[in-house]
Amino acid sequence: MDQLVNTIRPYAWGSTTALPELTGTEPDGTPQAELWMGAHPSAPSRVHRASGTARLDALIEAGPAAELGEATLRRFGPRLPFLLKLLAADSPLSLQVHPDLAQAAVGFKIEEAQGVPLDAPHRNYRDDNHKPEMIVALSPFDGLCGFRPPAQCAGLLDALGLPELAPHAAALRGEPEESALRAVFSAFLAASQDLIDAVAAAVARAARTAGPHRSAFEAYEAVSQAHPGDGGLLAALMLNHVRLAPGEGLFLGAGVPHAYLRGLGVELMAASDNVLRCGLTPKHVDPDELLRVVRFTAAPVRVLLPAARGGEEVYPAPVDDFRLSRIRPAADVPTVLDATAPQILVCTRGHIRLTSPFGSLTLRPGGSAYAPAGERLTVEGEGEVFRATVDAGA
Repeated sequence: MDQLVNTIRPYAWGSTTALPELTGTEPDGTPQAELWMGAHPSAPSRVHRASGTARLDALIEAGPAAELGEATLRRFGPRLPFLLKLLAADSPLSLQVHPDLAQAAVGFKIEEAQGVPLDAPHRNYRDDNHKPEMIVALSPFDGLCGFRPPAQCAGLLDALGLPELAPHAAALRGEPEESALRAVFSAFLAASQDLIDAVAAAVARAARTAGPHRSAFEAYEAVSQAHPGDGGLLAALMLNHVRLAPGEGLFLGAGVPHAYLRGLGVELMAASDNVLRCGLTPKHVDPDELLRVVRFTAAPVRVLLPAARGGEEVYPAPVDDFRLSRIRPAADVPTVLDATAPQILVCTRGHIRLTSPFGSLTLRPGGSAYAPAGERLTVEGEGEVFRATVDAGA
């Protein structure tokens, strides 16, 4: 078991205060958007061992069977299959989707064959992996997730009172779901600047008008203010607005458009950096590839709550790349964690003591630890810790 030394990513949308408040450190005025815990080569965690400080990705590369365990190595190859983060958003992230495994493999192969550099701004696929992800709120957390039913989208457009949107509302009411969502979403990606500006002004008015959509329009106005003149606002209008209470979560699968708006949370994902953006960003947007990846299916937001399993509370996910649980040790009753897979634990409240056959350490909020496969951990203390690992059957 090793205490991790992690990197904070200073993305512009990050909060200047949320992570410092969590960790009890002084803010320095710069955005602290994400704290990365894992072995992703972009910002791998570091550990202190007898031989000195080492990057976690290098340790896994040097001894994959010992670090990952045979089952994880067979299933995912010589890499940690997940990436754990603390995410602190003070303004909306880009509106985005992620490919499935087959799409990622094909897209990566094509761009490799074309000789597109991995760090090129216009590159879509930086690896051959999918990127399912989960967010669990630590504070009230706002986001956009998945398409609204077409009739609801149409009602929202009607409420803006713009004649230019009437044909799109009619299409949403008159065509089958998939074709309706695809047609309107495609049109919104190609919208004129005049329409974008008119919608932004209408959203601002609707956010101050009493009505059934007011709370949603308040969220969309925040999106517009954070990204003035960005056409992603129109696409955002088609998505469900959701507010999570602390402890509630969302799972986001392949092809589901989404954006986090504001809040602090624990995020766990497959170890990938494949993102196709729909808007709300100055970064590259590839409409043709985006439309190939998006799944035009409407669905209500499914808010996740954890289920008790032994001494853990496990958040359900339909993938085997990761498993996320919350542990709040009972007084004088330690939680024992057996793992045939590697695991990372991060403390989010109080103080947590971890003990293994090789030693012990105490985590305070923001502190994290890594244990290789096969290392039994005992968790005790007064607080809360989130655990990322892979199911034993992987």
